[in-house]
Formats: sequence, structure tokens, C-alpha cells
Amino acid sequence: MRQSLGGGASGQSGVRGMSDTDVAHLEQWCAARVGVEAFVEPQTFVNEMTVVLVANDGEWTRRRVGNPKTARKLGEHLSIPMYDVQKTGYPQRMRDHDERQRILKRRERQQRDGI
Repeated sequence: MRQSLGGGASGQSGVRGMSDTDVAHLEQWCAARVGVEAFVEPQTFVNEMTVVLVANDGEWTRRRVGNPKTARKLGEHLSIPMYDVQKTGYPQRMRDHDERQRILKRRERQQRDGI
């Protein structure tokens, strides 16, 4: 359930425009990782504006933020740097992480199938 006025009934999230569940996920995700940065993705015809959090090792997670004001508040709330992906692009470490995951899944599939 998305909240348009921030937080739940108790207003706990502190980020207007995002559900408490999404904010809690991002808080926990940041707390469990090192060197997290945020990359704001623009709204498209298909998707709302989103933010991608990327850790130092390239692991990432994505959530909808709805608008630039909410994205900025999220960055302030999490105390992490925030970048516009249209200006900076995605970090190489994110692509490297995805490639490592593809390799690991392929190896796992090959071992399972006895190849």
C-alpha cells in the first residue's frame, strides 16, 4: 500500500510519498551493506520514478519513489549520496555484480544438470 502523505498512520517512515514497507526495506538494506549510493531513474510511460541503491560490491535493490522530491527526501533520510542516472549512468560495479551472478547461476545449473 503506497502512502501519499508519508509514513503509515503513525508517520514512522519519515519519507513522504513512500510506504513504510519500502522505506523499512531500504533502511535495512543500507544498514547491512557498505558504501551504498542511490541512483534515481526517470519516470517512463511504463514505470514510475525509481531509485536504485547500489552497495560497494555492486549488489543492488530498486524501489519506486514517485517523484524527485521523494527521491531527495529518501537520500537525506538514508544519509547516502544520490545521483541522477541520466547524468552519471549506472556504476560499473553494478554491471560487474550482475555478470558475476549470471556466471554463478550458469555454473549452478551446469552442476545440477551434470554438464
